[in-house]
Amino acid sequence: MITVRDFFKKKFFNDNRTLFGLWLLIPVCAALFKLHKCNNFLIFRGSFYHLLSGQDLYIHYPNEYKDLFLYGPVFSYIIAPFAVMPVWMGVTFWNIFLAMILYWAIQKLPFKKPGNHIFILWFCAHDLLTSLFMQQFNVAIAALIIASFVCVEKEKDVWATFFILLGAFVKLYTIVGLAFFFFSRHKMKFIVSFLIWGVVLFLLPMLIADPAYIVDTIKEWFYTLVVKNGNNLHTMHQNVSLLGFIHKTTGCWFSDLWILVPALILFVLPYFRIGQYKNPAFRYTWLASVLMFVVLFSTGSESSTYIIPFTGVAIWYVSAPWKRDKWDIALMVFVFIFSSLSSSDLFPKYVKMHFMMPYAIKALPVSIVGFKLCYELCTKDYAPQKAE
Repeated sequence: MITVRDFFKKKFFNDNRTLFGLWLLIPVCAALFKLHKCNNFLIFRGSFYHLLSGQDLYIHYPNEYKDLFLYGPVFSYIIAPFAVMPVWMGVTFWNIFLAMILYWAIQKLPFKKPGNHIFILWFCAHDLLTSLFMQQFNVAIAALIIASFVCVEKEKDVWATFFILLGAFVKLYTIVGLAFFFFSRHKMKFIVSFLIWGVVLFLLPMLIADPAYIVDTIKEWFYTLVVKNGNNLHTMHQNVSLLGFIHKTTGCWFSDLWILVPALILFVLPYFRIGQYKNPAFRYTWLASVLMFVVLFSTGSESSTYIIPFTGVAIWYVSAPWKRDKWDIALMVFVFIFSSLSSSDLFPKYVKMHFMMPYAIKALPVSIVGFKLCYELCTKDYAPQKAE
């Protein structure tokens, strides 16, 4: 009798061609299902034409789409090739583009075991679909953070700082890539290239728009983000973070600093384990920590943002040089059911609408992994273990 374990050990499930085909199929299916409701893509597409015509990027355009544009003006360059296509084609290729850059970034992670990449791709496939249903740039954010880490690992600091700042000039999230600075072997090159790319990306939109307009647009972008942050606090679909979970379950709306300060202390404590820097597994786990932290402690997080920390959870699981025990496996199952499937139609609607979403419970399983990860980073030896 073939067991479940034996079934999934078949070559089909462990072939990179299978995963490539799946990650190509997911964005196409997501686009086809949402062609009639691709509001986010219409927002992104509109930003390109509004920038070209010198219009305000951050006001409502009810005749074009619902909601507001919230990204930096540099994003208009990224969306440009897709904006000039017919909508049905643009949204399809936009989704493919997002899926493929994350697929590429994951494949570039320098794991010695090829099976690690396969596990990450399978584990994140459902959350990829969730994000692509919304045409979200969060998929690219995950890719850019991973790419910046890979470039630091490969001593390509110029490209590492480019990826960090490209994402930061769009959505700020990737600025957490600066956490990899301490792993850089060329810190002065890292600093200089960071400053140069900062100037280049600041000036880039000025090639197609008036400089004064771009400066005013960037100022308005920051103001819009501040306002949006305030609006996120009490909405069901936003602040799906550890911050939101604590506030919504307790009903206490105290300052986030009471949570953020202890979280930051936990986050930086492993930096003092300088002797572990030489171990690749320690650095990979640090990458996982960054991917989780940036969403768990952001009021702007939502269900479709979880492709970022979910990738981090998968990297955490495969990075350990020791064998994961049954409790770690159970934790991964818990995360998959209550953090990934909880936002899908596979989850009971009543539970989803009355418990999971109102209390941001989606953040809880990933947070548990995050705390376990912090404990491991502070206490475990990440040196490669000898085969028994």
